[in-house]
Order: sequence, then C-alpha cells, then structure tokens
Amino acid sequence: MARYTEASCRLCRREAQKLFLKAEKCYTKKCPVDKRGLFPPGQHGQQRKKISEYGMQLREKQKARRFYGVLESQFAKYFDMAQQRKGVTGTNLLQILESRLDNVVYRIGMASSRAEARQLVRHAHFTVNGVKVNIPSYLVKPGDVITLRPKSRSKEQFKTILDITGSKVVPQWLEFDADKMIGKVVSLAAREDVDVQVSEHLIVEYYSK
Repeated sequence: MARYTEASCRLCRREAQKLFLKAEKCYTKKCPVDKRGLFPPGQHGQQRKKISEYGMQLREKQKARRFYGVLESQFAKYFDMAQQRKGVTGTNLLQILESRLDNVVYRIGMASSRAEARQLVRHAHFTVNGVKVNIPSYLVKPGDVITLRPKSRSKEQFKTILDITGSKVVPQWLEFDADKMIGKVVSLAAREDVDVQVSEHLIVEYYSK
C-alpha cells in the first residue's frame, strides 16, 4: 500500500500549521516547527508571496489530506463518495475521513497519532465486530465495535500508549472502555466533532473546477 515516507515535519511547515503528525514530539521543544518557524521548507520558504484563490483551495485540500494521511487518488475517491451522499458535500467528506478505522483507533486513544494508528491496524491488532481487520482505510459504521485483540492486550506498547492518551477526550460520536479496550461507533461524526482546522468549502470549490 502506497504511503508518504518523507519527513513529516516538512508537511507542517508547508501548511504553516501544526498537523500533529509525530504525536507527543509535537508538544515538546524538539518540534522542528517550533525551532524553524511556520514557513515553507527550502531556501525560498521565508519569502512572502501573494496566494491566489486556487492556491488557497489547494492548500486546504492538501492540509486535510495530510492530517488524515491519505494520498491524492484516495482523497479524490472520498470526495466522489461525499458528492453522492445526501447533505453538504464538505461535511460528508469530513465524515468519511473520520470514519476510517485508523482515525477511529486514534480518536478513541488507542494510538498517539494517526500514523501510529495506521501501523497498528496494518499489524492486525484490532477487530471490528469480532472480525480481524488490517485495512486502515476500512470505513466503520454506527454500531460497529472496535476491539483490541486479546493477544495484543498484554503488549507493553499499548500500556505506554494508554499512559500517553489517558487524558484524551473521546468525541461524542464514539465510546471507549479503557478497561476492556473496546470502542464503539455511536454515530457518524458531526462537523463540530471534527478536530481538523480546515475550511472544507474550499476543498469543494477545488474539486468543482
């Protein structure tokens, strides 16, 4: 499966916003964004340039795509799905992205970043409704139950993760029992439940050209 393998911190600097792609490192003094500033990487990064309307739309699309760790072709596929659903296309798109299994694992606190969640899902640590699923892009539905597999519960890795994410607030559309390590999808994510700072209407305008 194709995925981005370059330096994650360059993406934050390119979008002039912290995307929190490196989990707890993003909150420490080791964060390259705090050291180098929120401007694009490269020798011309600090030059001020007037951004066009198209440029603003492109940046919002890239920002959302990078937040969720989705490549271009898959993101475009999600947009097509969002258009076909009833309701507001931009909100539908964010609901689809939030419904990815790797994102749900991250949101309930079973991973400290979406990248880590994607890796854990790929390593088949979780089941959905009792069935092993190792596809990070698997889209969950209301009523689905996500469970950490029994043989994974004794791993020190998950104890460390829960220590890091223990104070994390689980969004209203999800439930999580930390003792049993079971999460449940209560409903689809509402717009106010999405923690990504993105203007989705600009993404719709980008794909509508």
